[in-house]
Amino acid sequence: MTTPSKRAMPASPLRIPLRSSVWLVPLAGGWLLTLLLGATLPVMAQQAQRGWSQAGVADPVRYRLGPGDRLKMTVFRMEGYETSAEVMSDGALNLPRLGTVSVWGLTMDEARARITRGYAAILRRPIVYLDLLQARPVRISISGEVQRPGLYSIGQGGTNQLASSGTGASTTAIQSAGWPTLVDAVQRAGGLTAYGDLRRVTIQRRSGGAGSVVLSTQYDFLKVLETGGPIDNPLLYDGDSVLIPRADQLSQAELLKVASSTFAPDTISVNVVGEVERPGAQAIKANSPLSQALLSAGGLTRRASAGNVRLLRLEPNGTIRQATVAYNPTAPMGADQNPPLQQGDVVIVDRHGWAKANDGLRSAVEPIAPLVNAGSLFRLLGMPF
Repeated sequence: MTTPSKRAMPASPLRIPLRSSVWLVPLAGGWLLTLLLGATLPVMAQQAQRGWSQAGVADPVRYRLGPGDRLKMTVFRMEGYETSAEVMSDGALNLPRLGTVSVWGLTMDEARARITRGYAAILRRPIVYLDLLQARPVRISISGEVQRPGLYSIGQGGTNQLASSGTGASTTAIQSAGWPTLVDAVQRAGGLTAYGDLRRVTIQRRSGGAGSVVLSTQYDFLKVLETGGPIDNPLLYDGDSVLIPRADQLSQAELLKVASSTFAPDTISVNVVGEVERPGAQAIKANSPLSQALLSAGGLTRRASAGNVRLLRLEPNGTIRQATVAYNPTAPMGADQNPPLQQGDVVIVDRHGWAKANDGLRSAVEPIAPLVNAGSLFRLLGMPF
């Protein structure tokens, strides 16, 4: 009686590569599929870094239904059950033969499962199809250093306005398409103020329905303006909150960089008072020098002192900084004689010394001017005075 021979095994393990990180290794009982964890761990770490800063949340950006969403529902091989309906203000969806079903806060899969359970009470093993025909406008809040903070409702596509909050400032229309993004929200709010910090633009978002964990992430747009390179422009979802903090300190070069970007309004409003032809609020292009504001005000009068122009500016800490400028219209922008202006600056053009002396003499003589004029009249008539 012969015994069956055992299967011959190779002297050294034979590894057959299937992918860069998957191998088949022969063992006595068959083949073992192994993963080289050293190759997969870096990939997993990269995927984790791309997510939001909250551990334990699988997918925080699933679209959830709410009032205003328009849906199409059909039941497989069932006539009279198809409908196109809009989620009402109470979050309910009105369906044929079933009535109202609450879908507020549900994902598409969760809503389809709830509708299927409802039809299962009157149909035998129904197969429900649910499609999103039109999404509702995204309702978000924008706070911090923007021209017009507040609550906004942004739909897919439309026109965003870049405008300063100052008097007489013009607006710039920017067309947008597709799902609203973070940049669309900043533009809809009129753009940044002079002290908006593009290094720490923050989005806060709930991981699920009401009462769920609030997630937050930051974006550095200033780095892109300075060095270029890829950047995320995240999509916004209903209920998101956008915060643009006040910059602690911005260099002159950074201020000019932000003022010339699509994050800033197209025009700014500055006040020019004193010895100019048309004093008052002046709407000038963002990133404009002092000379542009004075020219917008009609230029200096003959009584103006070009070497004694004062510039008042509100600092981020609430103090007012005052500087005296020896104005020179031929100086390049950024020079001490022709500095760039910011939203809300006040320019005061003083009088020269001769005009001050004449005004002082006029003030001294003005109380006795009627007596002097009466004496002149008597002398002209040859009457004693």
